This record gives sequence, C-alpha cells and structure tokens, in this order.
Amino acid sequence: MSFEALFHRMYPSLYRYAYRLTGDTDAADDAAQESFVRLLDNGIPHDRADSWLFTVVTNLVRQRGNKVARQQRLLAISPPTPTAPARPDEAAERADEIARVRAALDGLGERDRQMLLMRQEGFSYAEIARAVDVAPGSVGTLLVRALEEFAKTYGTREGGDDARG
Repeated sequence: MSFEALFHRMYPSLYRYAYRLTGDTDAADDAAQESFVRLLDNGIPHDRADSWLFTVVTNLVRQRGNKVARQQRLLAISPPTPTAPARPDEAAERADEIARVRAALDGLGERDRQMLLMRQEGFSYAEIARAVDVAPGSVGTLLVRALEEFAKTYGTREGGDDARG
C-alpha cells in the first residue's frame, strides 16, 4: 500500500480520534498530520502503521495538554498586565523613529549592519567574529566604526549634525 493510500484510509479516523481527545479542530488536524510526518521520518512499515499512528497521536495530544497546563500555571502565577494602546501621535512618532533607524541601518554595509544587529541581540564578540568572518580581536574596532557610521547616517537623516544612537 502506498503512503498516499494509507493517508487517505487512515486520516479521517485519526483526525476524529484526535478531535475527540482535544475538542479542538486545529489541534486535531495538527496531531493527525504530525503523526504522518513522523511515520515517514521513522520509516515504519505501512502494514504496521495503524496502531503506531494512533499511539503517536495520543502522545502528541498528551504533550500538547501538558504544554497548555504549564502555560496556564505560569499565567496564573504571573498574569500579563494589559497595556494601554499607544496614542495616535505616539504611534506615529514611533513609526517615524523606526523608519529613520531602518534607513540608517540600510545605509550601512552588510557586515556593519550584521555586526551591529548581532551585538544588539547580545552575541559575544567571538560569535560575531565567526558570523562575519573576521578576527575576534578586530570586532570591537569594527563595531565602533559601524556605530559611528550609523550615528552619522542617522544624524543626517534627522536633519542635523547631531549623532544620536
């Protein structure tokens, strides 16, 4: 039996089973599809696939339930605090600021932009050096130069000579 034939034969009952376990159409669809992906990944013979697929769906649903329970416990301990939506003028200012920063970044060379963004994300000098293929000892100097170029470009886009960053 081909995989396609197995899928068409088993998917409806696998989906119904997952739906009965979850009560959620999307979760049931995800679990049923994922079970077939795992079937292919594990190379299970199609003649032994029926019970294997149901076992996988059961485990996927159980894992999803555990994840949801953990998330609910975490939210109960530390519920998110709603934030007030930004005022229209604040949102417009923020959008303008993002556009100016993006334009200044786009004005940099690829390596400088990558280095600045990686540093902002907390990468170490060694990690940055590997990513951009430079000597680790030169990363600091290159970052300073990139930051100076960014500040100059950003300041020019501001309409003045000040270099804010």
